[in-house]
Amino acid sequence: QILYLKPPWTLANLLKCYKQHWMAVFGFVVPRSLLSTVECLYKHLCPGKTIDSSTASVLLQESKKLLHAFSSRSDYHGVLPRAYAEVNKLYQTLAEVRAALQDFSEDVMVLSENAVCEKMEATTPNLQNYEEKKLHPSFHVAQENRHQEIWSVLEGVWNTINLYSNEIFQKLDLSAVTVTAKSSFEEAFLGLQKLLAAVNDIREGISR
Repeated sequence: QILYLKPPWTLANLLKCYKQHWMAVFGFVVPRSLLSTVECLYKHLCPGKTIDSSTASVLLQESKKLLHAFSSRSDYHGVLPRAYAEVNKLYQTLAEVRAALQDFSEDVMVLSENAVCEKMEATTPNLQNYEEKKLHPSFHVAQENRHQEIWSVLEGVWNTINLYSNEIFQKLDLSAVTVTAKSSFEEAFLGLQKLLAAVNDIREGISR
């Protein structure tokens, strides 16, 4: 009888009712500070304007906050848990999409940088040849040795990983595990942990 707007409600009408009756009704059911959440939802959802993904993420979080607050009063015949689950699923999906877009943007940036580098290399062949001619022959020998050294280290890491991996997978056959083999399995596992750190160092070095 005293509702600000009668049902059926649109989302805008519903949020207006929240705001109108907040102090007299809803503020006694949930924390009054959540009025800012209602105002935030009204501001971004009701005008019908397009919002970006970061704003959508904030609005979904605010919606979850509001639903969670009302859950302390009632589950509203199961409607509230279902609504919360759907909003949470949407939030997780948005987070995954944003992460994928971020990875894609980084890949495009790397490709663009590589394309620029290739173009620069293609436009300056004469200068590069001239510079190479000026270098002392010993430089080329040292550079070739450095390449072989790097290749040797990477090959050694690869072979060691293969060796320890085979050792571990063989020992995972529980029927074949013996007391004498247990220490070997532990050594292999610890060795892999050290190798993981070493490979990370190499990767960071290559990145630099």
